[in-house]
Amino acid sequence: MINRFYIFALLSMFTAVSIQAQSLFSEKQNFTRQDTLRGSITPERSWWDLAYYHLDIKVNPDEKYISGKNTIQYKVLKNNSVMQIDLQAPMKITKVIQNEKELYVKNDGNAHFITLVDSQNINDINSLDVYYEGHPKEAINAPWDGGISWKKDANGNHFIASACQGIGASVWWPCKDHMYDEVDSMLISVNVPDNLINVSNGRLKSVEQIGDTKTYSWIVKNPINNYGVNINIGDYVNFSEVYDGQGGNLDMSYYVLRDNLEKAQEHFKDAPKMMKAFEYWFGQYPFYSDSFKLVEVPYLGMEHQSSVTYGNQYKKGYLGQDLSRTGWGLKFDFIIIHEAGHEWFANNITIKDVADLWIHEGFTAYSENLFLDYYYGKEASADYVIGTRKSIQNDKPIIGVYNVNKEGSSDMYYKGANLLHTLRQLIEDDDKWRKILRKMNLKFYHQTVTSQQIENFLSEETGIDLTAYFNQYLRDIRIPTLEYKIEKKELKYRWINIVDNFDMPIQVIIDEKEQWLFPNAEWKTMTVESNKTTLTVDRDYYVNAKQI
Repeated sequence: MINRFYIFALLSMFTAVSIQAQSLFSEKQNFTRQDTLRGSITPERSWWDLAYYHLDIKVNPDEKYISGKNTIQYKVLKNNSVMQIDLQAPMKITKVIQNEKELYVKNDGNAHFITLVDSQNINDINSLDVYYEGHPKEAINAPWDGGISWKKDANGNHFIASACQGIGASVWWPCKDHMYDEVDSMLISVNVPDNLINVSNGRLKSVEQIGDTKTYSWIVKNPINNYGVNINIGDYVNFSEVYDGQGGNLDMSYYVLRDNLEKAQEHFKDAPKMMKAFEYWFGQYPFYSDSFKLVEVPYLGMEHQSSVTYGNQYKKGYLGQDLSRTGWGLKFDFIIIHEAGHEWFANNITIKDVADLWIHEGFTAYSENLFLDYYYGKEASADYVIGTRKSIQNDKPIIGVYNVNKEGSSDMYYKGANLLHTLRQLIEDDDKWRKILRKMNLKFYHQTVTSQQIENFLSEETGIDLTAYFNQYLRDIRIPTLEYKIEKKELKYRWINIVDNFDMPIQVIIDEKEQWLFPNAEWKTMTVESNKTTLTVDRDYYVNAKQI
């Protein structure tokens, strides 16, 4: 997902972070019962494992109304008789049916506790139908506020789309709204007026004419996170191509408003370029059986799995602007590259808790850099990712608060990208770095993970204990600073503004000669040729330097 902070980044350059950042960093936060019900793996969630959804709904554009049901198939893991299903007001659950019996539902805010009548035996595969209806929250400024965008195109046709990262999928459909448990497969059936088309995730299975409406059914064969599920409704036209990828022939399909067909056919050439670069860096696209789609929407865009949404106005960069301020950001359409990068980091590798959202956003912001690396070289990509440092606030830690649906700082994007760029320097071998990124996507293929799992994996694969490294960049707001002084032909140096045990090696240029330093919190000393010796830190490291 793109972050609201990006818009601010376009308007002004950041000044130095004030002392208030530290007070914000330590500020006590108060959370509610609703935060816990949404953000934790409650007992009413943990006893059952999602297997299959059939979301079967009717969308009434004139009334901005959705009605229908979600059939939830699940495997029983532990004995329990109460199930938590999430649906946000003003949407309402009207009834729940299992084995032809209507079940009692106790509402607690956005959490709804269903008392099951029939025995739930361990390893059984059961299902129930959750019927619901209502006027879902309207997104005023999607994708940042979340909900349904009810818009019109230039010809007066309805132009509708969902976007619900952060606020949660339960803003428009009933589900187990927690990241840790992805449904294994899904059918999405959406009934709309017959002058419109609905595009959702996966592949189109059928189109059924019902009076003056049509129902579009899309089948998703791969595990999918809740916020990745989408509906996109409009006067769409379609064009497609077959990409010869690492997994064979990949169907790449594009749905755009009728008036935009010609410009899209030219502009969307960035999509196969993206696929080529990212399959090189990250490995095979993770959803061949569900295809890849770009779908035009009335907001900026989002990473909906196999149904990536696009609203960047057919411009290079971010709405025509370069977020790195280097010129390199205008070499590609930001939304196509960034949101499609999430197919590997968010959709293939998915976080269990939103507190670890940097895994989605940091790696994907870094993918922008690697796209440039593939087509324009290492220096161009370094220019870009270093340029994005101007957008880092260091206001609070990147890691958020666990079990209450609380993400960390928006620095997860470009501080995340720069900590990965810095890590690449520590490895030195670019081929090894690429193999690590590819192996990560294989090891955690279609899985939900924690930050700790990713941190441990990178420590193991790099052969470097990165514990303090990640604590520094993910859990602290200070930028490591190489403090040094030169006197009597001695260079003394150490790290300051660091967490315990931070001892990252760093490449420097001393009198025009490249060499490594191995600082820690204690002063170290080396002999130099002159008291006029100069020291410059390699720009690829996200650190500060201070001569005293």
